[in-house]
Amino acid sequence: MLFQKEENALIVRRNGETLRVEAWGPDALRVRATMRSALTDQDWALTETPAASTPVIEIGEEERREEGNLVRHPVASITNGRMKAVVNFAGVLSFYRDGALILREYYRSYGGTISEGSRCLKIVNRDWKGIIGGSDYRLTVKFDPNPGEKLYGMGQYQQQDLNLKGCVLELAQRNSQISVPFLISSLGYGMLWNNPAVGRVSFANNYTEWIARSTKQMDYWIVAGDAPKDILTKYTAVTGRAPMFPEDRMGLWQCKLRYRTQEEVLEVAHAYEKEGIKIDQIVIDFFHWTLQGDWKFDRKYWPDPKAMVEELHRMGIRVIVSVWPSVDRKSENFGPMMERGLLIKTERGAAQTYDYQGDCVEIDPFNPETRQYVWEICKKNYYDLGIDAFWLDNSEPDYGVYDFENYRYQDMPALSCSNLYPQMYSRIFFDEMQKTGEPVVNLLRCAWAGSQKYGNVVWSGDVPSTFRAFYEQVQAGLNIGLAGIPWWTTDIGGFMTDDVNDPDFRQLLIRWYQFAVYSAVFRMHGDRGPYNIPPLDDRDWGGGYLHTGQPNELWSYGEDNYKIMKHYYDIRIAMHDYIRSLYEEASENGSPLIRTMFYEFPEDPRCWEIQDQYMFGSQYLVAPIFALNTWKREVYLPEGKWKLTSDGSVYDGGQTVEVDAPIEYMPVFERV
Repeated sequence: MLFQKEENALIVRRNGETLRVEAWGPDALRVRATMRSALTDQDWALTETPAASTPVIEIGEEERREEGNLVRHPVASITNGRMKAVVNFAGVLSFYRDGALILREYYRSYGGTISEGSRCLKIVNRDWKGIIGGSDYRLTVKFDPNPGEKLYGMGQYQQQDLNLKGCVLELAQRNSQISVPFLISSLGYGMLWNNPAVGRVSFANNYTEWIARSTKQMDYWIVAGDAPKDILTKYTAVTGRAPMFPEDRMGLWQCKLRYRTQEEVLEVAHAYEKEGIKIDQIVIDFFHWTLQGDWKFDRKYWPDPKAMVEELHRMGIRVIVSVWPSVDRKSENFGPMMERGLLIKTERGAAQTYDYQGDCVEIDPFNPETRQYVWEICKKNYYDLGIDAFWLDNSEPDYGVYDFENYRYQDMPALSCSNLYPQMYSRIFFDEMQKTGEPVVNLLRCAWAGSQKYGNVVWSGDVPSTFRAFYEQVQAGLNIGLAGIPWWTTDIGGFMTDDVNDPDFRQLLIRWYQFAVYSAVFRMHGDRGPYNIPPLDDRDWGGGYLHTGQPNELWSYGEDNYKIMKHYYDIRIAMHDYIRSLYEEASENGSPLIRTMFYEFPEDPRCWEIQDQYMFGSQYLVAPIFALNTWKREVYLPEGKWKLTSDGSVYDGGQTVEVDAPIEYMPVFERV
């Protein structure tokens, strides 16, 4: 065992492992380790220069009683503000917040045991298992559990649990699953697993276990804070914050699967204008193109997209167009991109990564040449025509088979970095668009730690149209906000609908729509059945052959529902200044727009238990309706005075009240 000081870092060498613990921003430590000759200089999510700090590093000895005898062992510590790490003679790390133990590595082996009586288990805190034939390791890091601890954040998972304690989470990107490995603990700390490798984390009651399936080093960041808001502020200071969201996109975004022609787009836009409803952005979805990977309009159905964009701009409507990372073998770009090594490579079998509506290989955005190639085409075929933004769909990427060990990017196997793919994909567009000085707002289906700084609106994926899915989306939105992603949205009503005429679906749609008004991005979208609309032509490619869904405009669901939706649209518009203030706060300190109850009321124990209501900013308490034919619900009001927005009644906080919830109204309380 060798302890050393190195400027602001504590270095520990033991059994071939080098461990480095250093100050990294106020009250925070970065912890790295490797079995290789040296650490890499890859910062992954820690892209922002941390505020300077001078830690206190101490190297000494401690006395331990072993088999009745007092034995002296080396020990070292590093203290940075409120956070302290202690490394014992077995290399086991313990973390303290204001002197109280908050996290300790799990170690059950001979010598230096933390738990007497478990020496025979031979379980070490950091387990490095070399990958045969490669230079990477499978890394497992374990921590002792904390009884009663609650854990939140980690991105977006399709489940009903807001508190992640007891959950097993795959550290991998999938359609509707977003791994953003930052957590906030009820014990007053946050932790970033700063590693984009595919893996798993288990927040079990007997121990916490992080696994990276292929990596060169361990890397995590831990911070102490007074409350979740303080922790999130410190986290986004080192990973980046969302820029200011443009005011001209805080209202309604109109979308459906799919507008097939420029005439359809203009007809919808003019219909909204006639109704006196301002839409901020209209979305042109997939298969407006000739082939996947051509990245251009099919001019048979979009003969003059530049004129279309100009007409929409005249109405004050921004235009966003779908771009996929998949390249069909029949695409004009497949040959050149394959020849130049710009596509994902497979380790075995055929070169195919995606098979929806074509035999496709997806792009490799880790390759700078790929990013330049794709941007130049999209600039010529979209951006130069006036298109304002890009819908970067399938951005996980959506593999035909999630066989991560079969894919390889330019410099690394997918196992070691695949979670970063959506962020690199988004940067094809963000890095170039931001050069104009105009706000960049692109729509993505996935993200990773730090994606908030790249102009990403993240939506929750292709989820079913059910009340259960609606409930899960609220949990997903609250947790991804705690992981630092404030620009988040869902498909109103869910994505997959069998029958738009089903009254049960229409009730779900209204309940989801009411929630969406009190969320960051207010966006109509969905694949609406039944699929009885014939294709535009009989080609097996191009903008005319693929099916389209039923209409999805506000007036598409009957006069009674339209009246409700128009009323809630007016509520959204009336909140413009308030919503702008929430976006300003997100850009200043990382706060999400939709917030768990404990984010605003961390001293209230009840607020750490509640997950069926939330705060929209600091002023509005929102209580969605999550079940069919539900006309009342209970709402917990924290301390203070609360005004029910339906009738102006004022309630004292510190109690649970039952309120009416007719289909025309979702319970919302304003803080007074």
